[in-house]
Amino acid sequence: MSGTLPTGRYAMKKHKILSLLITAAVCVQLDACGGAAQTEQTSAAETAAQSAANTTPGQTTTSAQTEAVSAETTTTAAEEIPAVEDEVPASMETNRPDTSDYKLTQVTVMSRHNIRAPLVSNGAANVIATPHEWFAWTANASELSLRGGVLETEMGQYFRKWLEAEELMPENYLPEEGDVRFYANSKQRTIATAQYFSSGFLPGANVTIEHYGDFGSMQPTFDPAIDFYSDAYAAAVQAQFEEYGGASIAAELADNYKLLADTVDYTESDAYKNGELTDFVTDDTIILPADGKELAIGGTLKTASSVSDALVLQYYEESDPVKAAFGKTLTQAQWEQIAAITTKYGMVRHGLPLVAVNAANPLLKEIRGEFTNEDRKFTFLCGHDANIINILTAMEAEDYQLPYTLEKKTPIGVKLVFEKWEDADGNEFAAVELIYQSTEQLRAASFLTLDTPPAIYSLSFEGMEKNSDGLYTYDDIIGRLDKAISAYDEIVAEYGDVLDDAA
Repeated sequence: MSGTLPTGRYAMKKHKILSLLITAAVCVQLDACGGAAQTEQTSAAETAAQSAANTTPGQTTTSAQTEAVSAETTTTAAEEIPAVEDEVPASMETNRPDTSDYKLTQVTVMSRHNIRAPLVSNGAANVIATPHEWFAWTANASELSLRGGVLETEMGQYFRKWLEAEELMPENYLPEEGDVRFYANSKQRTIATAQYFSSGFLPGANVTIEHYGDFGSMQPTFDPAIDFYSDAYAAAVQAQFEEYGGASIAAELADNYKLLADTVDYTESDAYKNGELTDFVTDDTIILPADGKELAIGGTLKTASSVSDALVLQYYEESDPVKAAFGKTLTQAQWEQIAAITTKYGMVRHGLPLVAVNAANPLLKEIRGEFTNEDRKFTFLCGHDANIINILTAMEAEDYQLPYTLEKKTPIGVKLVFEKWEDADGNEFAAVELIYQSTEQLRAASFLTLDTPPAIYSLSFEGMEKNSDGLYTYDDIIGRLDKAISAYDEIVAEYGDVLDDAA
């Protein structure tokens, strides 16, 4: 189930246009194939996320305190939905390069926030599209959940152990000023994610999380909005959208829409019965480019994505998979079908090349500045899935489908990791990887160690060659960042000479 859009050069035709949990016990055992779930005893650390969920504005955040909570779930009678074949991996093998003969010298992470409550609440499509009651979220709409805090601290612990093993930092590392940097968008879920990662990563340090402007706002560095705009540019974006499928860009999602509707009992909802919501169709997608705003998407894809997003988040949070699916028994592959709707939405909204190079420009510059800062050992930037889609599209990443996860492009909590390596002769190389918790690790809140790592996927880029160990030269990666950054200037040059009549 592909959520891809072409990720080549931005133009078309003539417009060739990323401690607290060390002592916590997470006791969750789930059937690996998604069968009947056992009762979950929630980690004492899970409540630790509550303080981050209530973080108030300010430049410095510190580790949260923990308290014990427990959660019970019940198994309900399952209503069968026609099954498709499961694809459950036999192992967590990765395609990571062979770095045994190299020394790790620097890491720059661009992270998506971890598990949150759905973006919108009462009255929104994801609430009214079903007659059933949704999961009792542990956070307000859009905010990091308790489980999200646990998972992010565990990911921080893994990064600590990895970097200690690679001798980039010693055990119980207390960084000198300037060695590390944590910088997050000013949304609650991104600040809290950075805080909890830092608790696992540097449990002995009082880490400062940079965030600027009004708390709860989208700041310019992380805002995936259209920065440069003109009528000519908007027309080119529309033309590129049409080239990639236009109104029928989601044509392959007919079966996904049906599965989603059957799972949530869409046609039994009051909103459907009174006409507030209508049938899912695959030929009504529209885009609405606007100056200074994220590309807006309209039609079934937007509505279905809102419901799909909430349902997948419910699956991560609810230990009983049948209860998570409102009494239905879904296979792993069917959960992937549901998640593919939101993936497609994200790729349409943020993966059009003309949009991506425009929206990603400030963050690409931030990443390049950090990855070329010789005084920096580790950087953690925290934003959104939109940011990662923008960056990888602008950098012309080759198409990929991530294993071990429902979300094949930008799983919840995923880290886009830029790594600098040095060989025995001092030559510099780089790897760019996606590091993320598998679906089972998310649901079980599994401890992450060097023996039980998260999933790791090494990315490739169009027109670039890796060496025999699977690494790019460092200069090649910097060159690709520079190319993606300069693509913005090319857009301005091509579409900025035709001004709006009102200008």
